[in-house]
Amino acid sequence: MESRYGQYCPVALATEILGERWTILVLLALMDGVERFNDLQRALPRISATMLSQRLRSLENAGLVRKKKAPTGRGHEYSLTEAGRELEDVVMGMGRWGQRWARDMTLDDMDPRHLAWSMHLRMNVDAMPVGRTVLQFEFTGAPDDCKRFWIVNTNGTVEMCIEHPGFDVDLTVKSDLRRFVEAWRGIRSLPAELAAGRIVLVGPPALQRAFPDWVLLSALAHVGRERAGRERTTSRRYHGT
Repeated sequence: MESRYGQYCPVALATEILGERWTILVLLALMDGVERFNDLQRALPRISATMLSQRLRSLENAGLVRKKKAPTGRGHEYSLTEAGRELEDVVMGMGRWGQRWARDMTLDDMDPRHLAWSMHLRMNVDAMPVGRTVLQFEFTGAPDDCKRFWIVNTNGTVEMCIEHPGFDVDLTVKSDLRRFVEAWRGIRSLPAELAAGRIVLVGPPALQRAFPDWVLLSALAHVGRERAGRERTTSRRYHGT
């Protein structure tokens, strides 16, 4: 049975659709251009297939998501309707608020698989070498089942791999997981961490020098941290705010 508030208030009516667990994150993945069910699971590695199916069906019934047969004839593709697209400002507004005011992260929040997916969407391919570039990321403090991942750029097409892609690695990035996630989110300065040797690059010097230009960081990395706590203290130490 649908969860209803029994109120005519538009906020209540919208929350009946958007307030369920995972719904906003499924919408965010679709806003990032993810279309296939398997790719949605890769973008949201902790959602079960059953839960993802339920959320997609609910969003389709609400008129926010459109489902169609894939051009290959196998499986389906999902995209946002006009109503779904209208939520982009709402979702990004939630992200900005979260960057400023949500609780500090715990280690359990730092899923390397989600980091890998997020990073592969935010690579500055125009600054990367022509041909294939393979980046290997190795983390201490990460779960045993995902201590490393790979990002492969081939002439502007970027893929993320949880298993070794089978190509020679051009540059390896070594870091504590929390430190790197904080740099990704803009809480720490990536150039400062690299200069201090707390995030370590292993590979040809030319690629080491170029690496900071390849990583665009989180789309919300520019938003300052406001909630008092460890992350705000760290951010203000690095950014002088």
